[in-house]
Amino acid sequence: MKKLFALIAVFGVLLFMASNSVVAQDQPATGQAVDTTAAAQVDVAVDQQEAAAATAEEGKSVHSQLKQKFIEGGPIWMTPILMCLVLGLAFAIERVIYLNLATTNTKKLLVKVEEALSNGGIEAAKEVCRNTRGPVASIFYQGLDRSSEGIDVIEKSIVSYGGVQAGLLERGLSWLALFIALAPMLGFLGTVIGMIQAFDAIEAAGDISPTLVAGGIKVALITTVSGLIVAIILQIFYNYFLNKIEGIVSNMEDASISFLDLMVKTNLKK
Repeated sequence: MKKLFALIAVFGVLLFMASNSVVAQDQPATGQAVDTTAAAQVDVAVDQQEAAAATAEEGKSVHSQLKQKFIEGGPIWMTPILMCLVLGLAFAIERVIYLNLATTNTKKLLVKVEEALSNGGIEAAKEVCRNTRGPVASIFYQGLDRSSEGIDVIEKSIVSYGGVQAGLLERGLSWLALFIALAPMLGFLGTVIGMIQAFDAIEAAGDISPTLVAGGIKVALITTVSGLIVAIILQIFYNYFLNKIEGIVSNMEDASISFLDLMVKTNLKK
């Protein structure tokens, strides 16, 4: 009996020690689980912040992004480039309106002038030209105004006034060409000065930092990109104007020849 009680007591002591050991082993595991959960929560919060930042970056308007790039490029150099764009677009809009108003249907105008000459004479034809806009109608009016002085005078008058009208068509294109050349030059100048400032910063720091070099070069190149974009936009308008003016001048020449033929026929009838 005593041996039985002793065995039970030893078994109880061993069971108690085993339970304490299991509890001691479970406590670090529980603490580790808590630490893992906290770390997971921190990661989730960081991910949420990064996602929010990315969403905010994507949600920026084009105006905000352009404003940020303008500030990064430096107002000292970006302002002249912006002025080139504004003034160039102002000249471009004015030329678009003028050239569109200068475009007329020369064949229809010739028919009207011929009918007016047949029915009402020179004064009726001049009235038709006065009521029609465009350089071709103005050239016809000058020829009709000198119809009594002979064909040679009419021809000289048409040629002289045609040169005046061609000059009016090309008015303002020299300024547009200036802004096309000036915008990238200002951009390159800002880039060179920005690079000099970046190298000055490297020299002052005494060490080449990739962040410092990359940031300085990025800011310096913004002015070049801006100048090139401005030049490309204005160059498109410039080429359009050249093509438009070439077409109008060609129509003026053809219409002038037809008008001279008409005046010759009119004088022969007289």
